[in-house]
Amino acid sequence: QVQLVESGGGSVQTGGSLRLSCAASGRTFSAYAMGWFRQAPGKEREIVAGISRSGGSTLYVDSVKGRFTISRDNAKNTMYLQMNGLKPEDTAVYYCASGDGGLVTLRRERYVYWGQGTQVTVSS
Repeated sequence: QVQLVESGGGSVQTGGSLRLSCAASGRTFSAYAMGWFRQAPGKEREIVAGISRSGGSTLYVDSVKGRFTISRDNAKNTMYLQMNGLKPEDTAVYYCASGDGGLVTLRRERYVYWGQGTQVTVSS
């Protein structure tokens, strides 16, 4: 059974930083691409960033480029999202997801397993 458990969410002020973690189990972590999504109240879930199975390739949506960094440690079966320069519009529940293949992608339909989410709140 695949399990993805997010941690590291919290409340910060504008300009602050948070580091999210996603601990994975139940499948060969290093074989699959991973991604971070977020969902704000009343909005659809959207991709934030993706990373290839090796960690060598990453992709970001324009709204977080230069502020967020996705990474992974395959030895620890863990993925991270370093978030700097946080803005109120970053407020959302953040989810990690595991892909159906090894190549990095921002396509939601390529992600097949999901965590339960962690809340990030940025106040102005």
